[in-house]
Amino acid sequence: MKNKTLPILLKNQKILLIGGGNVALQKAEVLSNNNIDFRIISKELNKNILKTTDNIEKKNFKLKDIKDYKIIIDATGNKKVTNKLLKYKKTNDILLNVVDVPNICDFYFMALTKNRPLQIAVSSNGASPTAAKYFRDQCEDMIPKDITNYMELKQKERDNGLINVEATKKELKKSTAKVYLVGCGLGDVELLTIKAYKIILDSDVVLYDHLISDEIMALVPKKTKKIYVGKQKDYHSKSQEEINSLIIKYAKKGLKVARLKSGDPFVFGRGAEELVELLKVGIQTEVIAGISSSISAPLLADIPITARDYAVGFSVVSAHLKGNSVYLDWIDILKKKNHTVVVLMGLSRVSEIVKEANRIGISKKKPCAIISNASRQNQKVIRGTIQDLETMALGVERPAILVFGDVVKLNKKLRNLRDV
Repeated sequence: MKNKTLPILLKNQKILLIGGGNVALQKAEVLSNNNIDFRIISKELNKNILKTTDNIEKKNFKLKDIKDYKIIIDATGNKKVTNKLLKYKKTNDILLNVVDVPNICDFYFMALTKNRPLQIAVSSNGASPTAAKYFRDQCEDMIPKDITNYMELKQKERDNGLINVEATKKELKKSTAKVYLVGCGLGDVELLTIKAYKIILDSDVVLYDHLISDEIMALVPKKTKKIYVGKQKDYHSKSQEEINSLIIKYAKKGLKVARLKSGDPFVFGRGAEELVELLKVGIQTEVIAGISSSISAPLLADIPITARDYAVGFSVVSAHLKGNSVYLDWIDILKKKNHTVVVLMGLSRVSEIVKEANRIGISKKKPCAIISNASRQNQKVIRGTIQDLETMALGVERPAILVFGDVVKLNKKLRNLRDV
């Protein structure tokens, strides 16, 4: 279907809007939001329409009310009024829009983005205002929030004869680029936040590592570019600096980039490092919170980390620091009574943990557990004490966390109750 329409902008318009109900209100709000000079004539008036303009006359419409108005909107839904206007139009030079009757309209209302120096209008030629509004909203999301300041700068440059198309294109790519540091939780697709799910579906580029489950990666559309940046013990496919550079590289192309991170990006996930580097080069970045294994893995393993009479607090620590170095200063916390300690990235350090615990006098009977592949179909929970920890860790799959404290005892009790 070829359309015989031409979208144009009319300057210094004067518009007569006939009608004062809900339909007229929609049109009045559009005109008001875009600073259009218009007048309303209607016997009945929606109370909200009074907020759109002071130029209102409460009366029945007469043809003589048209005066010198050249653009007329009939929002009455009254066939008698419409027929009067159609007859009048045969001998008078006016443009007429009869709301919701596109076949007799001289012009259509487009779905408009916010009124600012850069504004997008979407038209379905009257076929589907809903479709026009849908794509209007998609366009709105594309426009940077600070576009007004940018367009004012471009106007000044143009006024001074400074027009650099290529430089402007580069500036626009940078301004529309956006990176999302997405917390993907434990691995179970159903534990993704709705926002994380939407971003995964809508991104142009996805960077992911070995901790992102196959089920979550299966959500990524085929058209999306997927880049593996896995970091495992003793094997890094990409250094953190290389990962930062890759994210920046694709963002500068004006693409929507999602960096998928296991758990929560800010809980030992190096999300802060990536955020700093992105903000340094002026790239819009949003962090999407995710469910951290530090709290949720014990939950899924029937180990309530702050169960009354067992723990009054908990600590989350990492046994692994930058440069593959071991961190054991936290072990002293195991001396605290009624306290739970959750250790991330500790599975490969159990021998050092046990050795240090023995050296500072931690009870060998201290309860502990290893939770492997939390939330996934192959989730496994192994209970024991510190003296058993090295044996418990043999053959355990990553990702895995360690839990220390009396709350581990509840695991057996809860499992027994589930079996009753």
